Amino acid sequence: MAGRWLILADDLTGAADCAIAFGRRGLAAAVTWGEIASAGDRQHPVISYDAASRGLTAEAAARRHADVLQRLMEPGRLLFKKIDSTLRGQPASETAAALAHLKAQSGSAFGIFAPAFPATNRTTINGRVVVNGRPLEEAEVWKRDHTYDNADIADVLASAGVRSEKVLLAIIRGGHLKAHLARIASGDSVVAICDAETEHDLHLIAEASLKISPATLFIGSAGLAHALAALDDASATEKLEIPTSAYGTLIVVGSLAGASRSAARKLVASGTVTHLPVTPEVLLGDKAGQAALAARVTEGLTAGGDVLVEIVMDDNPKMSLGPQLAQNLADALTPVASSIGAFAATGGETAAALLSRFGVNGIRLADEIEPGVSLGLTLGALSVPIATKAGAFGDEDSLIKIRDRLHTVRTQGSFT
Repeated sequence: MAGRWLILADDLTGAADCAIAFGRRGLAAAVTWGEIASAGDRQHPVISYDAASRGLTAEAAARRHADVLQRLMEPGRLLFKKIDSTLRGQPASETAAALAHLKAQSGSAFGIFAPAFPATNRTTINGRVVVNGRPLEEAEVWKRDHTYDNADIADVLASAGVRSEKVLLAIIRGGHLKAHLARIASGDSVVAICDAETEHDLHLIAEASLKISPATLFIGSAGLAHALAALDDASATEKLEIPTSAYGTLIVVGSLAGASRSAARKLVASGTVTHLPVTPEVLLGDKAGQAALAARVTEGLTAGGDVLVEIVMDDNPKMSLGPQLAQNLADALTPVASSIGAFAATGGETAAALLSRFGVNGIRLADEIEPGVSLGLTLGALSVPIATKAGAFGDEDSLIKIRDRLHTVRTQGSFT
């Protein structure tokens, strides 16, 4: 199969880490956001749209998804609903909206729900999300940010009126998965919740489900996207080439996740970046402090050095401040755009705010640095290499790998 896909995500890093699954195998893939009219080149085989719905209410997220689907979903495209692998945001109402759209267009709809991402230690057992071998409810990310009462996916979907049936590992691996899924699909507007512990499990799910129904909705994270992309027979696309740059890389850490914070500490300890921490107090009202930050960032980048800007918070951060901090940081750093040789950000909200202020309206994807870390070229007013990473992905070496790869790309003018 040589598929055309619409990936609909609730944040920017998720849109990128799913699209690169197809992009690195030869399909031209682009991430877009913002006004639908500027949603990028619709001729790309893979369009990944960031609906920016992670922080919305269930009702608002559903409405936004319905609107995007009405405008972007075209005949001949397969639909992938990207959700957070730890069920943050509103995956239930967004799934319900996507199923309703497919049913209105095709008369029927069937969902494959497989959120596992084994490469980042997120699996699904007995229809429940597991992180690093422990129930999701015990994970840092759940304690910091969750929408539902528990991580049982059937209960999650039921909260939005979505009917579902669990498909356990014994069935996934039993040799008759396609027939089992076909039976579930015959019920119409039902979602099959698929267990998966390994990438091979996801491959079995993708292979069995791809042609089950003419209106199949694939719901998952980058793990499922990679499994589906591996079935594609796309031919190689033209390699992205860019001019070399003497300016440095701007790296921004806005995520509160422990993985990003430990990676920032390791990067600072490497001595390869200028570290500029910034507090919420500065971002929420200290205009002089914001101007000084921008001046120091510009100075470092124009000298060819790499600069790490980190929003620092205490041990009890106010999660509600996140969107405002990201936006205010973007406003403060707008003047540095012309001095950026490459860019990296952790956290989709942070990345989206900064890119929008830099005049970027999309990303053409080129490669994957490590699972969940996408590499590409910004589109719009600023054209530089970019790496995006979900805050909770990766380990303490992730930012070092990102910094090193971007340094190579911007100095050699090539992604390969």
